[in-house]
Amino acid sequence: MNENLFTSFATPTMMGLPIVILIIMFPSILFPSSNRLINNRLISIQQWLVQLTSKQMMAIHNNKGQTWTLMLMSLILFIGSTNLLGLLPHSFTPTTQLSMNLGMAIPLWAGTVFMGFRHKTKAALAHFLPQGTPIFLIPMLVIIETISLFIQPMALAVRLTANITAGHLLIHLIGGATLALMDISPSTALITFIILILLTILEFAVAMIQAYVFTLLVSLYLHDNT
Repeated sequence: MNENLFTSFATPTMMGLPIVILIIMFPSILFPSSNRLINNRLISIQQWLVQLTSKQMMAIHNNKGQTWTLMLMSLILFIGSTNLLGLLPHSFTPTTQLSMNLGMAIPLWAGTVFMGFRHKTKAALAHFLPQGTPIFLIPMLVIIETISLFIQPMALAVRLTANITAGHLLIHLIGGATLALMDISPSTALITFIILILLTILEFAVAMIQAYVFTLLVSLYLHDNT
């Protein structure tokens, strides 16, 4: 196979113009809203899952933190839907781009940190220096805690990018191996095809889990600062 392994991660273009914005906007049509008194089964299941997730994720927050409910629910739906759409053939997964994940992680992290410094200034500053620290360790601990604070959005973005990219690469490699083995050894190709199916099922679970983990970590950052 002469195809570049990372071709599927390149930003798609149409007539020389990137169409990634249209791809990002596409998942929003998968969550229709209904004005009827009695919803159909699809919308009812959708609303039940959103309510279940929001109750579980926002239960630890106070009234100030619960004002972020709509934003966090929109975030988990967006990441989960883009991850799942990326598993379709000849598709593009925006969450494999580190720049996009940083674009989501940095503003959300910065919002929680600024909220903490605004409403809980003493508690936010206390995180930089634990109580009872020896005097000679104070400068080192302040530097370490500051670095760990600024690493949080990078960790959010890298975790999501690495997990989604690794799964897509494995599917690409095993799919290519299956095609190559069909003419050489059909029995071995059948085995690799079964592995490919199992891996695809696993990636569906990973797509949803990573969306939940990303949103949950943002929620925990919010909890620490409200």
